[in-house]
Amino acid sequence: MNPLQLAHSPDADDIFMYFAIKFGWVDTKGYTFENCGLDIETLNVEALKGTYDVSAISFGMYPLIKDEYALLRTAVSFGEGYGPKLIRQKDKKLKRNFKVALSGKHTTNAMLFRLYYPDARVIYMDFLEIENAVLSGKVDAGVLIHESILNFDSSLEVEKEIWDIWVELAGEGLPLPLGGMAIRRSLPLHKAIAIENILIDGVKVANVRKKELCAKLQEEKLVRISDALLNKYLDMYASEESVELSSLQLQALDRLYEIGFKHGLWESPLQTETYLIPKEYQVLRNS
Repeated sequence: MNPLQLAHSPDADDIFMYFAIKFGWVDTKGYTFENCGLDIETLNVEALKGTYDVSAISFGMYPLIKDEYALLRTAVSFGEGYGPKLIRQKDKKLKRNFKVALSGKHTTNAMLFRLYYPDARVIYMDFLEIENAVLSGKVDAGVLIHESILNFDSSLEVEKEIWDIWVELAGEGLPLPLGGMAIRRSLPLHKAIAIENILIDGVKVANVRKKELCAKLQEEKLVRISDALLNKYLDMYASEESVELSSLQLQALDRLYEIGFKHGLWESPLQTETYLIPKEYQVLRNS
């Protein structure tokens, strides 16, 4: 059996959710996975090309690939009162057309930012470069994502939380959708179901063996942060809430796609449930 290409970002939450499988802690039922670690915007662009069998993506770009990829129920990241941060220098007053650095055109935070700040002048760069771009004055502000939201220079402060933008656009009571996984539709359905179940098991095992897994990830230098900061970050973005999409998370995705539709980002609203793998097929097939 040829290895399946499993593309994910090198960020701590992705590494945590997928490496229980990589370390052999999960029964892969004869399937083998070839890990491809790339930054999230590169993964978004490659998903538009249909490059990988299974790939991490930003939820905000899924409508652009819905005909080629189904959404997976697992390895999801949502914000609950937190998320990416728009930061600036403390003595900086932002004009209406301020220059801002974003981590990628197709990221969810970029989608929400552009809707809220339509006059901002946007440039895109690797998220690891954004803090320095703000510090150097190359840009007036930047949106920090991933681990960088937890520890940035003391001369910077938060201008706006993307969470607050989400609440203003979506209303109260829904988590902020950030990223998840998608699987190529050309794979046979029974195979796609098996892969999804393996990934679900991987996230479950990662949470059960969290302390052991975190120690191993740090020992092998697979994550950029460590100890208390790593645990804090994983509690935010890779917890039991990441194992399988909940009804509330599905509502949040539907709302995200409704907002995009109303702002003309795609031709029709999406009901997320219809773009998931139909699990009932497995019951029918085995009956």
